[in-house]
Amino acid sequence: MPLTRKAYRAAILHSIADPAEVGIEASYEYFEDGLLVVENGRISALGHASELLPGLPAGVQVEHYPDALITPGFIDTHIHLPQTGMVGAYGEQLLDWLNTYTFPCESQFADPDHANEVADIFIKELLRNGTTTALVFGSVHPQSVNAFFAAAEKLDLRMIAGKVMMDRNAPDYLTDTAESGYQESKALIERWHGKGRLHYAVTPRFAPTSTPEQLTLAGQLLTEYPDLYMQTHISENLQEIQWVKELFPERKGYLDVYDHYQLLGERSVFAHGVHLCDDECARLAETGSAVAFCPTSNFFLGSGLFNLPMAEKHKLNVGLGTDVGGGTSFSLLQTLNEAYKVMQLQGARLSPFKSLYLATLGGARALRLEDKIGTLHPGTDADFLVLDYNATPLLSYRLKQANSIAETLFVLMTLGDDRTVLQTFAAGQQVHQR
Repeated sequence: MPLTRKAYRAAILHSIADPAEVGIEASYEYFEDGLLVVENGRISALGHASELLPGLPAGVQVEHYPDALITPGFIDTHIHLPQTGMVGAYGEQLLDWLNTYTFPCESQFADPDHANEVADIFIKELLRNGTTTALVFGSVHPQSVNAFFAAAEKLDLRMIAGKVMMDRNAPDYLTDTAESGYQESKALIERWHGKGRLHYAVTPRFAPTSTPEQLTLAGQLLTEYPDLYMQTHISENLQEIQWVKELFPERKGYLDVYDHYQLLGERSVFAHGVHLCDDECARLAETGSAVAFCPTSNFFLGSGLFNLPMAEKHKLNVGLGTDVGGGTSFSLLQTLNEAYKVMQLQGARLSPFKSLYLATLGGARALRLEDKIGTLHPGTDADFLVLDYNATPLLSYRLKQANSIAETLFVLMTLGDDRTVLQTFAAGQQVHQR
């Protein structure tokens, strides 16, 4: 293949460490007039434009964005593909919401044409909002995952997804069996895992909808394919936690159910974790597991406030999730706007640099992909965004008053949304243009 090389000039910012571990100042790199050089889908150089431009080979095209900020692509560590058509469903908390809205919506994915149509809309929404990697729940139907991976593969996206395993406490039209869930998952793994930039996640929906037999087979898949992901839900809602206690009276608590079936590990991501206790956070951290913090969803469904300071105390990996449709937006900028309020309500602060970390490098670490995505370090995949300072009249006016990159970043995260994302690049190719 001929060498393709292109450069992008703008203000450039990326996280290089967790502010909770190294302090804010040491957690990021910022180039007021920066240059990002991309070769064959990877980043080959990053630095000050004044230092890098003289060494660029003749003929290399330089795209210049005088009023924009380049950041790594955003990483969504918890989102449901089949719920795209029911975002903003009124009036219920978690368990009633599942029965009233979610399960009927997911039943439509028995039709492969419907699955293909929604997968296309879903991926366009992700890219329009600057999300270049997501950890995705399909429905119980294998065709939901086939449709999603086929659409992601065409654009060479780094995506992770899995078929939901659910063999009880759900409508008959939406359940598999322990054995069929295992076999269907296995067929999807063989077809998609490791193909291009695609990865498979074993996906028991949550403990109440899987029998002990199904959870055992989910653990068996992780043993058979050691580099798989595992995703599920935990401690989202108090009623749900009580239900788990009734279904698994022999276990110490919600996390202990998953622990018993060997579902904790370095590529295991547990969504929500609103009501985790200290001991559970410590156990998650000890096993290398991660939590997806989903503030828009936790507000919308009235689930509660995620305790980020407690997670930080235990050095627990935390990513950010939109959770659509429990959440209300595909935008991680909007999700960070809500995350800030979650912290305010707990008497804590969320710095814009910690927010950037959660949306990029934090998510990459939660997924064990920090050597490939989440930063703009040379050698990593060229998944990045161009954020437009003039996306809306209010944003443009407000940013003219900003005196620092910290203030600029915070304003982007409170006033920004899909309109702020001018362009999205994946593996060096433009995959969205506003």
